[in-house]
Amino acid sequence: MSLNPAGTATAQQKSAVNGDGKPSSQNLTPTKKPRTPKPQNAITIAVSSRALFHMEAEQRIYEQKGVEEYLRYQVEHETVPFGPGPAFAFVKALEAVNAQLRELYPNSEELFDVVLVTNNHADTGVRLINTVNHHNLFIERFCLTGGNSPIGYLKAYHTNLYLSADPEKVQEALEEGIAAATMFCPEKVRDVSETQLRVAFDGDAVLFSDESEQIYKEHGLDKFFEHEKAYENKPLDHGPLKGFLEALGKLQKKFYARGQRLDCPIRTYLVTARSAASSGARALKTLRSWGLETDEALFLAGAPKGPILEKIRPHIFFDDQMFHVEGATEMGTVAAHVPYGVAQKHRQRQPVDKKD
Repeated sequence: MSLNPAGTATAQQKSAVNGDGKPSSQNLTPTKKPRTPKPQNAITIAVSSRALFHMEAEQRIYEQKGVEEYLRYQVEHETVPFGPGPAFAFVKALEAVNAQLRELYPNSEELFDVVLVTNNHADTGVRLINTVNHHNLFIERFCLTGGNSPIGYLKAYHTNLYLSADPEKVQEALEEGIAAATMFCPEKVRDVSETQLRVAFDGDAVLFSDESEQIYKEHGLDKFFEHEKAYENKPLDHGPLKGFLEALGKLQKKFYARGQRLDCPIRTYLVTARSAASSGARALKTLRSWGLETDEALFLAGAPKGPILEKIRPHIFFDDQMFHVEGATEMGTVAAHVPYGVAQKHRQRQPVDKKD
């Protein structure tokens, strides 16, 4: 299967404009929006424009005709909103959680805050603003870097997670110590919950370090099982997405404090190729040692993850191996590749020159 970052447009994505390319009749003027939390208090999700919106036609113009034609096209079409991209449903779910948090804690700024981060030029910002307002998204912080990499700004925005369609920028963010992943979109996206945020994580090289995966890659499955049994009570080191799970857990506890553990609007899943009896205990004990947990843990013992994810229907699934990312998207799940650890050793990185 050939898989491109950000995927292709779905019927839902294409419906944002009429068939003649004109914007739909929805008013682009925003409704009243809630106050934006201070960055130091929020859980900040930085999302690139091509991860949040469907911009493949514009990307082709940039690649085939150059930056000047690209900029001209964007200005000429600035009243035509972009359709939803792979991160769109995830961002809408974040906003649904925020709405419930504001009801329970009106004065709290412990909320999700989404920042649109892009290397587009500032003049294209009008179309992005119109699109945000068209979809009634609560995104007030923008970072448009005019062709330069935006990664250097992520720490200034207090970023907890960066999502992009550009694998090179994701790698750059990870090297800066920022949780990051490359978004991939199925051709046909499964419906997901509009009231509960669902996030699924792989274990090794995502939540945990790749130390155990190195044993498996270098010495095989039997040695891996021996190693995990011997070190069952030694916590694994943290992986790149541990901090994001921690942030989700912090917000979950705010709902638990109001008696909403069983119907919490945030639900997390560990979906791992590990076997439960042979190597599962160390994963669970590591989470416990961190003071963290996932709502569900699914140990697949090497079985494909796609069918399980189809049942979970997460808004996003994080994995370090493209094999599992492709399997997820084939079953209709929006997946995000975390290019971290030993599984990337034999993957060749190709230079990417894209507007993101």
